[in-house]
Amino acid sequence: MCHHRPKCPTARASDRLAAAVITARHEQGWSLLCNGVIIFDDEGALLPDGNAIDQPPVRLDSRVSA
Repeated sequence: MCHHRPKCPTARASDRLAAAVITARHEQGWSLLCNGVIIFDDEGALLPDGNAIDQPPVRLDSRVSA
């Protein structure tokens, strides 16, 4: 569950990539968002239910939370 205020968008929302990064493994090329979405540095994302979606490449350096 998201404890951020305002709450992060859900995994099914069109703005799903606006959710906070909770784990980043740049050496492996992926990051886990607060809403359970795994995004890949090259492109694409994996939803919590296992469905893959195409996404444009993402810059993560400005969204990584401390």
